[in-house]
Amino acid sequence: MNILLEYLTGLNTLTDQVIAADFLNTAKSGVRNYAMAVTEAGTPEIKAMLTKQLDEAIDMHEQISTYMIERGWYHPWNVNEQLSMDLQNINTALQAPVL
Repeated sequence: MNILLEYLTGLNTLTDQVIAADFLNTAKSGVRNYAMAVTEAGTPEIKAMLTKQLDEAIDMHEQISTYMIERGWYHPWNVNEQLSMDLQNINTALQAPVL
């Protein structure tokens, strides 16, 4: 989308927010997958390597969620606020002009 059009429609922030939310969901999936892999590791060396990767994935998740919380895009401890934001984002997406 054209940058000027994004700013005029207000979709520039939504785009950043959507990208960050997608990145957060991917990080959550990575944490789950590494945790499962650690429990299935066949050798101590593989388990140690996967545990290191799991720790790094948890750190990445924390960085992304902190980034989103600081910008007011993510409210993990306030379900009502998060639900309200999600509904607002859905309405914004539904009202976006089709190009």
